Amino acid sequence: MPLHSHKRQRPTSLRVSENPGTGVRNQSEQVSGNPRNRHCDWHTVNDAVLAYGEALVAHPERFGDVESLGLDEHLMVRTGARRRQNFVTTIVDVQRGQLLDVVPDRTSKAPKAWLKERGPTWCAGVTAGAIDLSATYKSVFDEVLAHATLVADPLRVIKHANAKVDECRRRVQNEAVGHRGRKADPLYKVRRMLTMAAERLDVDGKEKLLGLLKAGDRYGHVQATWTAKEATRELYDVPTYELAQQFIDELIRDMADESWPVEVRSLGRTLKKWRDQIIAWHKLHITNGPTESMNNLAKRVKRVSVYRPSRVGAPGGPPPRCART
Repeated sequence: MPLHSHKRQRPTSLRVSENPGTGVRNQSEQVSGNPRNRHCDWHTVNDAVLAYGEALVAHPERFGDVESLGLDEHLMVRTGARRRQNFVTTIVDVQRGQLLDVVPDRTSKAPKAWLKERGPTWCAGVTAGAIDLSATYKSVFDEVLAHATLVADPLRVIKHANAKVDECRRRVQNEAVGHRGRKADPLYKVRRMLTMAAERLDVDGKEKLLGLLKAGDRYGHVQATWTAKEATRELYDVPTYELAQQFIDELIRDMADESWPVEVRSLGRTLKKWRDQIIAWHKLHITNGPTESMNNLAKRVKRVSVYRPSRVGAPGGPPPRCART
């Protein structure tokens, strides 16, 4: 082979500095896989990734004005011998689906400080917010962004209603037979069907649901709570904001009746507490879904970035499947 046809290998420093950060960011490459591709040490690649990422985060024009802001908690890491949970708060532009920042803890202190650092002009541009049913994050908007319209995420509202159905089912189960659900118990058999949307059940499914409830729900408490859950879901089918106001007010009045099970009355109190934030969805039609998406992305980045080859599959280390995404 002629000497001039042989390509000389470039120095390691040039190969590493080209695009390890873009590989991890755009192609979800593993930091543990990059050294093998570039014939260099794991720490060399990781340092390059950190330098690349820190420069992007520190860029003054990384994000501009934001109109819709989302807040959500995220379990970042477990530390110490007792695997203590360390939470962070994710701040996201839910209109553009852009991660703005991640601040420590899941209290209101760090998000408030972050917003105050942006200044009053920037905060004045935020006209809407999306959160879960979290009083902590609601206080952030009440104190710093009081002018913004706050929306309670519909997914979390329905999830809370489903939780009340399951809570009622477990209570009735214990009162009726004195133990937790077993596979032969009617209320245990129906547990998953109770959390499904009513329209997803075919004729046979509805007959099975009602039959199992008749067999295990002696006083009709579970069926009543399931009906209240479905009524809460129907709130999001109401076409206009004005009708949604009337609908939720009627729900709150009906669920306050003492004849309903305790779980239905608890659901009614939640709807009353979050009334304005729940029906605000009919005005803005925004959710906290982009924030949840950023949390999932953070989990993915952690899996592809932090594990070293020597640690994968080692005792006390991550299993091999956690290092592959």
